[in-house]
Order: sequence, then C-alpha cells, then structure tokens
Amino acid sequence: MIVKTRAVILREIKYRDQSKICAIYTREFGKISVIIKGARNPKNKLSGLFSAGNLVDLVLYKKNNREIQLVSDGNLVSSPMVPEPDMERFAVLYRIIDLVRSATESDEKNLPLFRLLEHTLEDLYRSKNGFRQLYTWFLLRFVSLMGFQPSLRTCVFSGEEIMPAMEQMRLSELYFVMNPGGFALPPAAAASKGAKQLLPLRLCVVMNALASSKLPPGDSITASAVDIERLCRLLEEYCLLHLEHARNGKNLAIVSQILS
Repeated sequence: MIVKTRAVILREIKYRDQSKICAIYTREFGKISVIIKGARNPKNKLSGLFSAGNLVDLVLYKKNNREIQLVSDGNLVSSPMVPEPDMERFAVLYRIIDLVRSATESDEKNLPLFRLLEHTLEDLYRSKNGFRQLYTWFLLRFVSLMGFQPSLRTCVFSGEEIMPAMEQMRLSELYFVMNPGGFALPPAAAASKGAKQLLPLRLCVVMNALASSKLPPGDSITASAVDIERLCRLLEEYCLLHLEHARNGKNLAIVSQILS
C-alpha cells in the first residue's frame, strides 16, 4: 500500500554501502522504522533529507506485517540547518527527539503528540534564542499528553489553591513533589518522604505562565536563564521518573552537559 505522511526524523543509522535505516515519528502511524535505499549517495534526490530533526513529507510502501517500511519519495519541510546551525538549538533538539523516541511505542498513532512535536520544532528552527524556554514549554505539554500532568494550581496533598494559600501563610517557597506530581504547600508536604524539591515562588509563577500559554511563549514570559534551566532539569527528572518504559537517560545527560 502506498501512503503519504508527514514525519520527524528521530534517529538515523547507516545501512550497507549507501542506504539508511531511520526511526521516524509520523502523523498517521506514530513511531515506525523506515529504510531509504541509496540515501547516502550524493546523487540520490533523497540524500540529506533523512537527518535527525528534519521535518519531511514522505511517500511509503507500507505493509502491516513488515517491521521496516520502504521510503519511495520525500520532500523537506523544515530543518535545524536552516538558516544556520546553532549548537544550543541542536542540544535542545536532541533532548526533544530523544525523549519522544524513548517514551513512545512503535505503531501507536498519537496525533496530539505529533502536532506538539511538529509545532515545537518549527518554532525552534525559526527562533534565534529562547531555546530552553521553548523546551520547558514543550515538556509541560508532553507530560500532559503522556498522562502524568502535574498539579500546578492546587496542592497535591491538601487540595488548597496554591497562590491564595501562599499569600495567606506569607510563604516564599513551596515544594514540587515528584509523585504524585505537582506543587505542594510546605506544611502539607512535611510528612511526605517521597522525592521533592523546594522552589522559590517565582519558579511557580513562571511554570504556571508557561503551562497556560497555548502557543510557544517567545519573548512574552520573562525569566532568567538560570531559572529556565532549573525548570528544564526538574521536568526532565519528572519525565524520567514517570516513564517506566523509557530507556536510561544517557543521551539526555550528554546534551545536558553541552548546555551547561
């Protein structure tokens, strides 16, 4: 069966003399593996199309009983190499695609996740800065789509609304609890022995602002690079804890070192 789909290249490996096998995340089929014959031949029109992070439109020869599908044609939609490569952009890109590859099963369609991935990468490639803030925005939506959205407005233990309670008790810090996920008022979290981090109130405000933004925030949310990086690391830890079927976070650790 010949089918068309839009896809993000998650991973590429060399195969034989001039071909490639790629893991891709598609709009119609979720994560699948494909083979591109002759993709490493400079004379092949598909040469250069199948690089990690590229967003492409593909034509496939798809068989349901075949583990690796055959690509017959394709066109580039967007790439991290355009207009120019950027190390920080690539570091965030690899965090995103490694997380999607680790967290998803093969042949499971998830249109909301594909749309989130597509729109995030398109914005990442257009932006000149703010990459880590965009990544934090992506993570907040990703965890919701994976089914473990943290509670950001009410205390995970008492059910009280966070901001009014903080003002009433004159608190300047609160906990982010890993399980169950979300913010917790210090008095309510005192007896909890689970993993948690004490955060200043400003991080609560930034996280809520990012979570409330339906579109990538751009420059509309003001936060320091230190605060954004702290939120990135917090949400990555939260993801890895809750994704029981995810492989180890070796690649995430490597790109974290790049960003540091």
